Amino acid sequence: MKYTTLGSTGLVVSRLALGCMSYGDPGWRPWVLPEEAARPFFRRALEAGINLFDTADMYSLGVSEEVTGRLLREMGRREELVVATKVHFPMGPGPNMGGLSRKHVVQACEASLRRLGVETIDLYQIHRFDPATPIEETLGALDLLVAQGKVRYLGASSGEAWRLQKALAASDRKGLARFVSMQDHYNLLYREEEREMIPLCREEGIGVLPWSPLARGLLAGTRATPADREATPRAASDDYARQLYDHPSDADVIEATRSVAAARGVPMARVALAWLLSRPGVTAPIVGATKPAHLDDALAALELTLTEEEVAALEAPYRPHAVRGFAAPQVPAR
Repeated sequence: MKYTTLGSTGLVVSRLALGCMSYGDPGWRPWVLPEEAARPFFRRALEAGINLFDTADMYSLGVSEEVTGRLLREMGRREELVVATKVHFPMGPGPNMGGLSRKHVVQACEASLRRLGVETIDLYQIHRFDPATPIEETLGALDLLVAQGKVRYLGASSGEAWRLQKALAASDRKGLARFVSMQDHYNLLYREEEREMIPLCREEGIGVLPWSPLARGLLAGTRATPADREATPRAASDDYARQLYDHPSDADVIEATRSVAAARGVPMARVALAWLLSRPGVTAPIVGATKPAHLDDALAALELTLTEEEVAALEAPYRPHAVRGFAAPQVPAR
């Protein structure tokens, strides 16, 4: 396994993170694996040296955190692992059961600690920004959690660069703990993050943890188009993919990925991940796995170095997109 530091912190993380959204309660999403089926993926990840595990309170409405916590306690050494979770999306019908108010952030963190079965969350991330709550209130609540020893590092996810900059400036102005990571929507089909977010993160020492590195399977060759509902169990219920990927150039990028992979004699997913791992500023893509090959391809991507010509071929078909992945979907899909 290859390792790097998370942004400008001293925290050492693997170049791949295991995304744990896929493990929890199949009643929440039909493609989610229950605990026993998830067990081999955690074992394989730990054996390979992955030490960064990412979940969220809203994944399976808390069950993902429970499964993640139990399996890591069973198989791993807590002091060697980096456990990350998130807060924002509603966890119940009440008016204070979601968002980033001080009340919800503190309550949600305490609930996540119980479900994960840990005393401290290594990386606590806001799942989205919350325009209804002053960023100073959110940062004050997060800083309190750090001071209390309930959280070690803070991260953000899925937002505009100006919102992240505003948060960083507020932290510096008030002497509050800063965000050290950004979990953003970034892959060969969606590169708008290269305009502002990635340069900002590099300048400010913020680690970048891309979500959906394979564009909901489109860059793995498992789905022909976002409208394809037959290819995989997830495709049948993944309405969010059709919100994210509908640009006319997407098909050309997919074909370029297929061509480079065929010439190399490797799966498309390996090429797409190798490209992302090579991008400046990227710390660790968050990979989901519901089949052994998913994790094997991700691990193999760490050893695949693309040529300048291959990178150029992969990037050439891309055309500017409308911004996608910031707003909270009606039914959150990641």
